[in-house]
Parts: sequence; C-alpha cells; structure tokens
Amino acid sequence: MGSVSETITTSLNAALEQAHARYTKSHPESLKIHDRACNYLPGGNTRTVLHTTPFPLTISSGQDTHLTTVDGQSYTDFLGEYTAAIYGHNHPVIRSALESAIENGWNYGGHNALEPQLAKIVCERFPSIDLVRFVNSGTEANMMALATALAFTGRKKVLLFNKGYHGSTISGRAPSGKPSINLPHDFVLSTYNDVAGTEALVQSLPKDSLAAILVEPMLGSGGCYAGSAEFLGILRRLASEHGALLIFDEVMTSRLHYHGLGSQTGVTPDLTTLGKWIGGGMSFGAFGGRRDIMALYDPRTGKLEHPGTFNNNVFTMNAGIAGCGLLTAEKVDALNGLGEKLTSQVMDVLSNRGILRDATVPAAPIADELHVAEHPQRPPKMFVKGVGSLMAVHFAGPDRDVLGGLFYHHMLEQGIYMAQRGFVALNIMLADEHVATFVRAVEAFVQKWEQALKW
Repeated sequence: MGSVSETITTSLNAALEQAHARYTKSHPESLKIHDRACNYLPGGNTRTVLHTTPFPLTISSGQDTHLTTVDGQSYTDFLGEYTAAIYGHNHPVIRSALESAIENGWNYGGHNALEPQLAKIVCERFPSIDLVRFVNSGTEANMMALATALAFTGRKKVLLFNKGYHGSTISGRAPSGKPSINLPHDFVLSTYNDVAGTEALVQSLPKDSLAAILVEPMLGSGGCYAGSAEFLGILRRLASEHGALLIFDEVMTSRLHYHGLGSQTGVTPDLTTLGKWIGGGMSFGAFGGRRDIMALYDPRTGKLEHPGTFNNNVFTMNAGIAGCGLLTAEKVDALNGLGEKLTSQVMDVLSNRGILRDATVPAAPIADELHVAEHPQRPPKMFVKGVGSLMAVHFAGPDRDVLGGLFYHHMLEQGIYMAQRGFVALNIMLADEHVATFVRAVEAFVQKWEQALKW
C-alpha cells in the first residue's frame, strides 16, 4: 500500500481532473473562442498572466462588482484587473470622463489642457515626485526609470530582487527552466527582505558600478510580501553611499495609501514609478522624482528625449483626473480597511483549522518551494500575505500546484473571480457582504481538504 501522502496526492489529482471537467462543461463558449484564438495568437493568448488551466474564461461585460462571461456565468470580481480596476466596472464617474473625451475628439498630435492637471494631481499626491512624465504602462514606466538612472549616473549595474516584477522585460522572477526576456541591462539579483545579504552583495560590487536599486515596497505579483522597514531603510543608505538611484516601483502599491505605500516607509526614493489605477483604468504609466533628475527631459535645456505617441492621450488624461478625484483619502482608507478585514478573517479560518500550527508564515518568498518540508522553519501548506486591499493566497509543499489549482476552481464554483495564482485586489464597489462570501468559500475549501493542508 502507498503512504498516506501518496494517497492524498492521488486524491488531489483526481479532484483537479474532475474540477477541470466541470469547468469545461460549464464554459463551452469560452472554449470555442479560445480554440479560435489559437489560430491567430500563440496559445490563444496575448497576455500570459490571463492564461488559466484548462483554458481561460472569456469576459463579455463588467458592471459594478461583477464580471459576466460569454457563457452567461456571473462572478464577483476579486481580481480587479490586477489592481487597475480599483473603481469596479463601468463606474459612472469614469464613464462620464470617457464620454467627455469622445465628444471632443482625440489623437490631437499636440498638447491638451488635461495633462498638466493630471501631472499636478500626481505630484501633489505622491511626495517623492517633484516632476513627472507619462507613459502607457507600468512596464514602460520602469523601463524609462532605469534608462534615466543609467543616463544620470553614467553606470550600468541594476539591483533587482527575487520574485520582484517590474514589467514583462524587467523581472527577478523568470520561470524556472525558461529563458529570461529581461532587457540586456547588467542586472544583479538579491533576496527580498534580506538585509545582511543585500548589503554584502552591494559592498562586493566594483566601485562606482551601481546605477540603480529597483524595488517594490511590497512585492505585488511576487506574492504580496511587504518590505520591512529595516530592509527598505538599508536600500536607501546603500544607494546614497554608492551614488546610485533608489527607485520605488509603486505601480501596484501606490493604492495602499493615499500618498502611496512608499510614503509610509520613512524612506524617500529618488524616482518613483506608477501605473494602472491612476489612469482611471485606462492604459497608463508614469515615472517621476527629484527635480534635478527629471530636468534631464526638459526639451529646453535637458539632454534626454522621451517621445511617445499616446503618452498624453485624452482618454487616459480624462479618466485619470476623474479617477484620482473619486479615490479620496477616505475611500482609500476604507478600501484598505476592508482588505485588512478579509486577510485577517482568512487567517482566522486557517488558524482555527490548525493549518498554521507548527509552521512559520514566511516574510519573503520561499526559495525552494518543493522541499519546504526539509526546512527548519517550514511554512504552512496554505497561508495568506498582503497589505491593505492587495493580498495573495499561498500554498506550499509538494502538492502546492495541485492545491492551488483546486482552490482556484473551487472559488470560481462559489462565484468568485480571482487570479489562478491566488492574487486578490479589491475594488471600491465591494462591501462587507462580499468579503463574507469570500471567507465562507475559503472555509469550505479548507474544511474539504483539511488533511491535505496539514504537515
């Protein structure tokens, strides 16, 4: 006879196959569209993160807190377009701004009166930004920030952190066994929240070689691990001592406080990158910071050029102004309070079921997730990390991928839409009753798979 663990693994795999079969039966139109898309897009996909197993859902509409698929299935949205849809769906304030843009035409090929309005909002809202420039995505914002740092310092090396994600071409989390498509910068990789290791690494670099340290105040796509005050503080000191620029990537974390999560760390970066929600849910990115650095882009006196056809497009400018006005400090606080409640209640479920017993919730991503059972401080098989309205449900151990797949399909069957990797981003249309539904769904999953979730 096989061991208990082998029996559990067999049961989990069988359950996931059954979940895939139910999913396929429930979403025939999504499957048809996926199959057609495969004729023209690699794997039917033009945005890797949206691929799910066995195939992705196709969304037909969104309204308030809900998304509806082409199969007529409705889900409460707990993904929030990976933080960009903080306003929910089809919000009347955002819709009115877009209608205004349509009425006055677009693609001017010239300045419009909206861009300085949005720039003023950004500079006044984020204290680390004296001057700002707009782009079209968070990826582009980080690309430009790094290019700026290299030009300003005249150096080449860039320090990144494991599991850090700064866009499709700047990542410290290349999939295992797969080639990286990172930009050809001289990247150096350290461990997030490792104070001593990071300091030793920077001190070992050749003198006057480090141009920039690029870090998220909380890992977003990397699992919602918050940077410790000591860690972020040492990065500020190291950057200053070595003449490098400290760049805070706040594309995701800027929504975790009215003035951005970075404003709460006691650390002021030299440059900050933004994106997603600040453009009202339209295609948006921005980079900005110290006046002397950003002055390089002043076309009257600066040395650098930065074109971009859609940098000041009227749709994003209109939606961004409207959205930032809608997202007041009170609404930001309320949303993040709701997120803290959700995280706390999920942790309570896991504690009450004994899932967190005899395990240590990690402060940084697990280096070797397949062999955590051998670690002196092994993590729980299921746990949650997060700050405010952003969080991620994690699984650990040899069955982590299967458990993650089962959890994703379980939540869908409970009417909850979230990322397959466990990521959750709340929007301002969600309320206490939605959180209660989410927590009940988690409790049902834990109750069903309690034996598999314990060491």
